[in-house]
Parts: sequence; structure tokens; C-alpha cells
Amino acid sequence: MSIHGELPELAAAVLQPGFVGTTAPDWVRRWLGAGLGGVALFARNVESPAQVAALTAQLRSENPDVIVAIDEEAGDVTRFESRQGSSRPGNLALGAVDDAELTELVARDLGRELADAGITLDYAPDADVNSNPKNPVIGVRAFGAEPHLVARHTSAFIRGLQSAGVAGCAKHFPGHGDTAVDSHHDVPVIARTEAELAECELVPFRAAIAAGAQSVMTGHLLVPAYDPDLPATLSPRILTGLLREELGFDGLIVTDGIEMQGVRRRYGLEGATVRAIAAGVDAICVGGDHADEQTAIRLRDAIVAAVRSGEIPEERLRDAVARVRRLAAWTTRTQVATGARAVADAAAGAGVAVLGSTVGFAAARRAVRVTSAADGPALPVTAVPHVVEFAPPRNIAIGSETPWGVGDPLAELLPGTTAVRFEAGDLESLADPSAPVLAGAGERPLVLVVRDVHRHPWIERTLAGVLAARPDAIVVEMGIPVTVTGGVHIATHGATRALGRAAAEIIAGVDVPEPAPQPVAA
Repeated sequence: MSIHGELPELAAAVLQPGFVGTTAPDWVRRWLGAGLGGVALFARNVESPAQVAALTAQLRSENPDVIVAIDEEAGDVTRFESRQGSSRPGNLALGAVDDAELTELVARDLGRELADAGITLDYAPDADVNSNPKNPVIGVRAFGAEPHLVARHTSAFIRGLQSAGVAGCAKHFPGHGDTAVDSHHDVPVIARTEAELAECELVPFRAAIAAGAQSVMTGHLLVPAYDPDLPATLSPRILTGLLREELGFDGLIVTDGIEMQGVRRRYGLEGATVRAIAAGVDAICVGGDHADEQTAIRLRDAIVAAVRSGEIPEERLRDAVARVRRLAAWTTRTQVATGARAVADAAAGAGVAVLGSTVGFAAARRAVRVTSAADGPALPVTAVPHVVEFAPPRNIAIGSETPWGVGDPLAELLPGTTAVRFEAGDLESLADPSAPVLAGAGERPLVLVVRDVHRHPWIERTLAGVLAARPDAIVVEMGIPVTVTGGVHIATHGATRALGRAAAEIIAGVDVPEPAPQPVAA
């Protein structure tokens, strides 16, 4: 068959589209039979591990080596446990513990859960060095702000995940930590010299490559030190020159969501896709927003046209397809060897499944840090508390569906606990925003729950007023603990279900293991 006859199949092989639904749509199954290399799962595709196992079995029936990817960071960003909140602590919490063996254990535990459901590629770990505490999109998703700490835990996470047969994916190359702009909405600029990048942003990626990372995800970032014109996802200097040639990475390069405004606004979906493949990308992630067959057709046809016109050299597309197939073969081979593939096939027919990581809950307890003022209240509380949670706007990466907080787990441990949640619109316009916060507390212990208080003036202002009246209040910071306030300050280093439970246990004085997870209908 000529290259022109093969082109649609080759172009389909480098796509990883998303879709809507908890079963495989007809169009996805047809495309898998016609060369589609992989798919990306989102929270909308997940009800339970057994349901995901049934879904992935459908996909494998069309292509046994299909790459099934998911963005599961096992932290604030969770797709597999989006309805409950992650039962693992997340990256910043693991970095706070700073036990690389624990990070590897948590990642192995996650990898086994994903592999047993038929997932083969995890868009994790986040290898960014969060050197800018005002970063709106990374924050607790990073292991920390020190490059060598991030490198230790990035490599440990990759080792753990890949030992279970799930390919790891270090992101967002060449580093999304030093920015105050979210690439979902615009193009962040990383204004560092090559030397500064080498000493900070690139350190974890070097470690990831040394650990054998199967994949690297690009960031939609402008890095003038290497390319003043093109964002990293579209830059041959960054992807081929830096990542391939200088750092020696030989695995799969996959884009962050190609529909994100960091590349789409200027180049469009098709233009960004073509430029990314030409620059050295091997797989296009799409479908967070554009989860339909028509989008897949547009991107496939754009790649075909670009090869025919010479914009994408034929050998570049063939190289990309070869890397996709190599990763797919690795995951199949590894999951068959570990037995995960047999588990996934059996789980597809199961009626119930269990969600919850015992390893994750134990790790979360180790991450929580308590700071008490000299005249602060003693823990645990001696009366049923009132909880006030301040909810900042969520970024797209974390999503809006995942529950978080301390009120619910505390109410389970101390029946009678009351809780209320305020958003910016509830308090910003009030002359005295502390009044409604204090209204429900009375003389009871007061627990104030915040996320990244340093980034949200309305929370900072409200908190100051409340603490002036109630200096004995307990403050639980579930973001980056830049500011320590309150009679007692509890830093969880993330807002996962496991971390909320760990904070509640400390407040209630209940030192018990997490109850056995409840069955969830498949």
C-alpha cells in the first residue's frame, strides 16, 4: 500500500481523543478498527473500577494494544475517584513527607488499581517545580518548590507506577511551575535563562528520563531562552533539540490538551496539531472539550493534508506512529506479565467494585502538619465544632465535580458537627464579611477551612476579621501553607478525601484506620 493509502490510518494512530459516556461509542470502536492508537478517559467516563474495566474490555476487543490514558494524579486532580475525592494524598503532601519509598509505594498502589481496570497510560506525575506560590494551575499538584526534592519524587512515582504496568508521563515539559498564568486560558511565559532552567525546571525531567519514564507531556508554555516565538508544544527547538537530543528522551511525547487556549487561540485545533507533530510530538491529546467524532476527523484529515503538502515529513509521522505502537506493546506485555490484564478481563463482568486506598490514607496521615499558637486551643476539640469552608474558584484541571473539605469527615467522626461553605460572591461585597461566618458558631469550637489563602484576597480579608473575634479558631489550610494563622493551624498540603479525613481525625482526636470502603455499583 502506498503512503497515501496508509495516511488516514497513520494519522489516526497518533490521536488520543476523548469521548462522552461510560461505554465505548460506536465511532470510537470503528476508529480503533481503522488504526486509532488510543483514547483519553476523563471523569465523565468513570463510575467505578468495574465499569472502567468493562469499558476498556470493549476497547481492547477492537484493538488489543489500544492505549487507554487517564489524567489520574491521585491528588486534587483525580478522574478515577472524582465522585468521592482521592483516597491518596497527592504530590505536595508526598513531598512534605519527603520519603521517596512512600511515594513509590503510593504510585505502585495506584498503578495496580489502574492496570486492574485496563488503563495503560497515566498522565502523571506532575514534574513541575512550583517555584511561584501564586501559580493558579499547579500548586499542590507539584511535589514542591525545590527542584531536587521534586526530582526524587518524580522518579519514585514513575518507578512505582510503571512497576504495575502503567506507563508514567512526566509533565508539563519543560516546566509549568514558575508562572502566574493558566495555559488553559493563555500562554504562560517562563522568563528564565538556559542556565536557570537547567538548575530548576529541567532537573525533575532529567530524573524522570533516568528513571525510564515511558512518556513526557508537553506544556503550552513560551520559553524564550529556547524559542522566543513558539510555545513548547509546537517548538522543534524544545521538543527535538532539547528533549530528544540534549536530554536523550526516546519515549512517547504527548501534548497537553490540544484544545487549550495556550495553543488553540492562535493556531486553531488543526494548526496546533499539525505544528505539534512536525515539532516532534508523537501523540495528540484532545477531547476534554471537543469529545466528538467530527473533531477526530478534522485532526486526522489535517495531518493527512500536512503530510501530502510536505509540512509534516512522511518519516516524522512514521516515527511518531512507531513510538505510539512501541508504548502500546510495552503496556500490553507488562500487564500480561503482572497478571493485571487477566484481572481487568475478569473485573469487566463484576457487579460491584471497591474504591479506596488503605496505603493512600496512611500516607495522608503522615503529611499533615499542626502548628499551635502559645495561647491556642488544645486538640482534640472537647465540644462539637462548627466548620466554615471558603471555596475559591476551581481551575479546569481540578474540575468542579470532586468533593473536598473537612466538614463531612468531621461530621462522621463527631455527629452534630455543623458546616457551611462560602464562595467569593457570598462575601466580597460585604462591609463585614466575618459576620455571617461567625453567625453559626456561637461558643462552639470554630474550624475555618481554606485553600491557598495567600492567592485570594477575599479569603484573606474574611479570615483576618474572623480571627480578630475568634483567635482560638482552628485554621485548616488545604492548599499551599504560605500563611500560618489561627490558634491552631493544620496544613494538609492538598484537598483530597484522604487528607480531609486525616485533618478531621486530628481535630476529633480519633486515631482509627479508615473504615473499609463501601461497595460501589458497577
